[in-house]
Amino acid sequence: MKRSFVVLGGSGDLTGRLLLPSLAELYERGVLDGDVEVLAVSQQDWDDDAYRDWARQRLTAHAADLAEDARERVVAQLGHQPGDVTSPDDLRRALERVDGVPVVYLALPNTVFLPALTALREVGLPDGARVVVEKPFGTGIEDAHELNEVLHGLVPEEAVFRIDHFLAKQTVLNVLGLRFANRVFEPVWNAQHVEAVDIVFDEDLGLEGRAGYYDKAGALRDMLQNHLLQLLAVVAMEPPQALDAATLQARKADVLRAVQAEVASSVRGRYTAGTIGSRELPAYADEDGVDPARQTETYAEFTVTVENWRWSGVPFRLRTGKALGTKRKEIVVRFKPVPHLPFADEQPEPDVLRLQLSPDGIALEINLNGAGDPFDLEREVLRATSPEQELPAYGLLLREMLAGDPTLSISDVEAEQGWRIVQPVLDAWAADEVPLADYPAGSDGPA
Repeated sequence: MKRSFVVLGGSGDLTGRLLLPSLAELYERGVLDGDVEVLAVSQQDWDDDAYRDWARQRLTAHAADLAEDARERVVAQLGHQPGDVTSPDDLRRALERVDGVPVVYLALPNTVFLPALTALREVGLPDGARVVVEKPFGTGIEDAHELNEVLHGLVPEEAVFRIDHFLAKQTVLNVLGLRFANRVFEPVWNAQHVEAVDIVFDEDLGLEGRAGYYDKAGALRDMLQNHLLQLLAVVAMEPPQALDAATLQARKADVLRAVQAEVASSVRGRYTAGTIGSRELPAYADEDGVDPARQTETYAEFTVTVENWRWSGVPFRLRTGKALGTKRKEIVVRFKPVPHLPFADEQPEPDVLRLQLSPDGIALEINLNGAGDPFDLEREVLRATSPEQELPAYGLLLREMLAGDPTLSISDVEAEQGWRIVQPVLDAWAADEVPLADYPAGSDGPA
């Protein structure tokens, strides 16, 4: 069966920076055994040739390491339909142009999801069609619920791909192997042995020209509500019977239903001018396209608890920030101290397991007898570097979309539960119950 991508928002940054390069990579690696037609829909008044010229430039900029014939194979399959993605008539004309059963990809701002999906529902899609929606899925729980209702009127739930590319990262997939293929870890993966879990995604990058999206979203909506809660779900879920989509999504949904955010623990911040390495960054409020009155946060942190038998009493601390001095991206599992220590004068640190997201790897910090006095303890770190991921995250997701496998996508329940968890924090921040703290670019964040 021939597959066709219909990309709504086909002239946007996401399409040019990620989707088209990922498709070229699938061609270069021989993952696809046939051509994939791509029809872009955008408000640009371009014909097919003009769009191909634009796409060729994007591929040169963002996929220069790929062979030219792989890039040109993508370009040869491209078409462009000028139109409004919220107009049923324009969408109908676009869908009439494709030969295969369409995979409709919403490469759009999340504020446009609902009108675009509503228009698609009016037009209708053929049997076998799939719909791909980027994150963040909506702007709140009510919006997410309405989006789900429209999607369920358009295609079956198993044909909906709510994309979170973090789920396709090598280290996230390694969590499954670490926990469920090694007897040594799973027996201690619970509140009896774990003191706390930190999930951190600190960036040394600033706004990088993304004010149009980011200033309306902020760090919490951009990262914590989706990416980091998905990491939590994978770390904390019960052992699945199998690694199929339905089972994995059900186990993650069970965890998210049990999560409660502690509003009092939340921190929000916004970077001021500073230096990171040799780069001078202006204050976020002075960046092009930013409205300072919005008080958009560039740093977000809060603690959640998982109210179930396995994790009761264990704090899960979630944190992300931009323009920080240290680029730190990891899941940290801190174990409790041993119940009795026979070394009279030693007070060693408890064991720590670090699942590093960039670069991918695992580090286990443990205590061993020293090289000199056998009764002295020394801290040692056992490291394992993950093999290079065969496909980049978006390439892996594209492959799964074309194959119709939603294992690495998010279910309707997960999407709504993510908003339920963060809504009390968002409400407190909107009411200024938690002050917006300043932190200099290049620092460790708010004090």
